[in-house]
Amino acid sequence: MSDAAAKVARQELGLELDLAGEAGTVRALLGEEAPNVRWHPATDLEAPVASGSFRHDGMAVCPCSMGSLGRIAAGISSNLIERAADVCLKERRRLVLVPRETPLSPIHLENMLRLARAGAVVLPASPGFYGRCGRVEDLVDFVVSRVLDHLGVENDLVPRYGESLDGAEGRPARRHPGED
Repeated sequence: MSDAAAKVARQELGLELDLAGEAGTVRALLGEEAPNVRWHPATDLEAPVASGSFRHDGMAVCPCSMGSLGRIAAGISSNLIERAADVCLKERRRLVLVPRETPLSPIHLENMLRLARAGAVVLPASPGFYGRCGRVEDLVDFVVSRVLDHLGVENDLVPRYGESLDGAEGRPARRHPGED
């Protein structure tokens, strides 16, 4: 998480995050359900994820500012987020970038095209409305589900297109493995 992301979390969510070296505030957001999550300060360019020899399946930058997107597109690694993204591109690992800004300038679009050509998935935070979402959380879950899909992470956050409605609050029914 960058310093800018911590500022956005404070402004938009009312969260005060200490990114100076204590993982506690970040882990508090994740809960005890994420014991395999490792935290590194964005300034730590010597963290294992900064090396191509570090094994992992992929990375998502969510949300991704146009500044970060532009620096990643240009191969500039001014922090750990950008360096780890650069490593994903050079090692041909999954990289999902979730830009949140709108409207997009021609420079933004060119940077996105450059990244897509380099192998990244550019997945704007644009939820689908075909599931008859009834809550803001449903819209968020839609985007998160798409990010997880592109990282190869199984999830059932939202029903898939074409699934029938279950009648409860007009929300589509969720299918679980083994159901017909």
